[in-house]
Amino acid sequence: MAPAQAHGVPVVPDSSIVPEAARNGIGIEVNGEHFVHTGDPQMPLLWYLRDVLWLTGTKYGGAHGENGADLVLLDGKPVSAITQPMAKLDGRRITTVEGLAANDGALHPLQQAFIDEDAIGCGYCTPGWLIAGIDLLKRKPQPTDADIDQLSNTCRCGCQTRVRAAIKRVAAGKVGQA
Repeated sequence: MAPAQAHGVPVVPDSSIVPEAARNGIGIEVNGEHFVHTGDPQMPLLWYLRDVLWLTGTKYGGAHGENGADLVLLDGKPVSAITQPMAKLDGRRITTVEGLAANDGALHPLQQAFIDEDAIGCGYCTPGWLIAGIDLLKRKPQPTDADIDQLSNTCRCGCQTRVRAAIKRVAAGKVGQA
């Protein structure tokens, strides 16, 4: 007698189980590397980054991306990773906080400015602030306090004034200086 039959396990599979058809892959570039997602096309980019690629810098900040912790650059523009289904990302280029540093490990100037200004606090919101700050500096190389204050990121540690100082340090070209 077969081992499965000896334990009362049916040998014939349940006919109500129907395998899902093979999915076409969704090709994306993340931090300069090409990946193909063949899983659920409705999976949010945030879960793909964190659970599949193990890029955990981007944080979950709510189902609608309302606090900025889940910001990534999508083709150079900041977007909420939780609101982006994989199905809409084929052929797109994503940069996460892990992809901001140069290949040789040199920090992005804003990353260094966050260190210089001690703008990190608990660190949960830091990746989103970095992404938002980089975008702001690209759009407005000399941002005002009002420009910085319009960033939608939330920090519960109270680091907003140090974040502002870090962004202004980059704008002034004083990264790494006392």
